[in-house]
Amino acid sequence: MNTPQILKKTLAHRNVTRLAWLATLLTFAVIVFGSFVRLSDAGLSCPDWPTCYGKAAWPTAKTAGELADHAANAIRTVDPTKAWREQLHRHLASVLGLLVFAIALLTAWRRPLGWQRIAGAAVITAAAIPLQMHGYYTASTALVVLAELLLLYSAWRWDNSDLARASALAFAVIIFQAILGMWTVTWLLKPIVVMGHLLGGLTTFGLLTWIAWQATDRPLHVAHLMRVRTYILIGLVLLGIQIALGGWTSSNYAALACGTDFPKCAGQWMPNTNFSDAFVLWRGVGVDYEGGVLDQASRAAIQISHRVMAVIAGLYLLFLGMRLWRTPGLRGRGAFLMLMVLVQISLGIGNVQMGLPLWMAVLHNAGAAILLFMLVTLLARVREPKL
Repeated sequence: MNTPQILKKTLAHRNVTRLAWLATLLTFAVIVFGSFVRLSDAGLSCPDWPTCYGKAAWPTAKTAGELADHAANAIRTVDPTKAWREQLHRHLASVLGLLVFAIALLTAWRRPLGWQRIAGAAVITAAAIPLQMHGYYTASTALVVLAELLLLYSAWRWDNSDLARASALAFAVIIFQAILGMWTVTWLLKPIVVMGHLLGGLTTFGLLTWIAWQATDRPLHVAHLMRVRTYILIGLVLLGIQIALGGWTSSNYAALACGTDFPKCAGQWMPNTNFSDAFVLWRGVGVDYEGGVLDQASRAAIQISHRVMAVIAGLYLLFLGMRLWRTPGLRGRGAFLMLMVLVQISLGIGNVQMGLPLWMAVLHNAGAAILLFMLVTLLARVREPKL
């Protein structure tokens, strides 16, 4: 399958390709840096949004004393050593949003009312931000919903011959990501929002990876295409479930619920667990979730679930890697997939046994993103064999 013809005619010099790869790389950086922010307990270091204690940048040691009367201090006392991490993460995400907007705009340029819809969604979203800052939450939410509906309608009506559908979806996801980022702060690290924010970031990463490879057009011709695609899709589903469980584990502060024991949990094969309370998704708004609110039995249930799913997903991905290794043209990719699975498992075990060192926990998050990149790359590139 060749590069979409409309894309070739519309965008000389491969602008979409370059922007898509730049956005993909930046998304990976935002995901990894975001995990550093979360795991270093800096997620509420800027309690207001989108400013940080009223500043577009962040407070410094010199300016911290001037912010004692700022309303955000009622939630968290200003800490310049952490505030820069959260606000820098927001700035990086904002740059990413502009890149995704540019990609969506370019790919929709020759569609009837294409660029107008993309630009309209951006303007509507931008108008919602000052309304949110001044407390007009209902009006702000209504505008964001309108922008999202406009993008989703466009994606539904368009095909993907020029990558317009995938780009409109990516723009819709990035806008929703901004909302989740706001809720992460304003709803005080609510676990379902934190987990959703992680999944949204990885969804954005997956979509941009797919767009970048489609625009690059470097196919891998394999036999039994539908069977190979099915194997990859199953792997993506299992990896997505495991990533969601990992996000739920992290957002509920359950990573060390079993202490530093592995494979046992707190010295037992069957510790006291409370699965019914462990996976309650909604507990209301207004609770400060930093540090977690669940009891030990509930956290242990989450940690054990994450471990069990790691075994299921890990074994399947190793099987997938072996299948790819035996497929002509995919041997090296299968070997690398198996290696990355083993590395990711080792990082997970190491996090437990070493007491969740920050560097290793961040690498574990990066490993999940790399596995996602590998599977989406395969899905985007495999094609029917040449005749």
